[in-house]
Amino acid sequence: CGLSTILISGLLLAIWTSSTSIASEIEGKTAMTLLSKPITRRQFVVGKYIGILQGALMLIVPLMIVFSLAVFYKVFYDARESSKEVPMVAEAIAAVVQVLPGYVLIFLEIAVLTAVSVAISTRMPMVVNIVTSLAIFVVGHITPMLVQSGAIKIEIVDFMARLIATVLPNLDYFNMSAAVATGQLIPPSYLLAALAYSVVYGGAAVLLSFILFEDRDLA
Repeated sequence: CGLSTILISGLLLAIWTSSTSIASEIEGKTAMTLLSKPITRRQFVVGKYIGILQGALMLIVPLMIVFSLAVFYKVFYDARESSKEVPMVAEAIAAVVQVLPGYVLIFLEIAVLTAVSVAISTRMPMVVNIVTSLAIFVVGHITPMLVQSGAIKIEIVDFMARLIATVLPNLDYFNMSAAVATGQLIPPSYLLAALAYSVVYGGAAVLLSFILFEDRDLA
């Protein structure tokens, strides 16, 4: 629940910020004033994307620190409530270390969805961007699971599900709830693979935003 809260908080901030800082600036004609300076449209998009990620990072880092302290304290609290032997500090530190990869995956997921939201905001208004981004978040978590489990028996539905799972980001790739529930530590190789996936998909979304914004009428 703590990791999900951090994810949703950072995600809502990133989507809302991309909607207000890009779509609202285009609709309010302030983007045209900004682009009259020696700034290209691609620099405008990249600057907005990096700025949104910085804002999300400034929000989730304090939440991560507070959550890590809560996990550290919970080890001693559970031992006291169950009348067990007082655990060593090393056990509490190990519990915190187990959660650390989740922070990396949370930020990577936010980075991917922010890139998608930035691409949408170059063409769509704020409300449409927020609704679409949240819908992609839900579908990106559910569809890959349904496709991998083979639960869909109707052929045309299975084909559409596989198509959606291919086009939309596979956000279930960043979900570590199963590892936390079983007490497993996520290996560095998995984090590197998740990083590579987020860089490739996020880069593709930014390139799409370049294409969508290149011929956008700002007047």
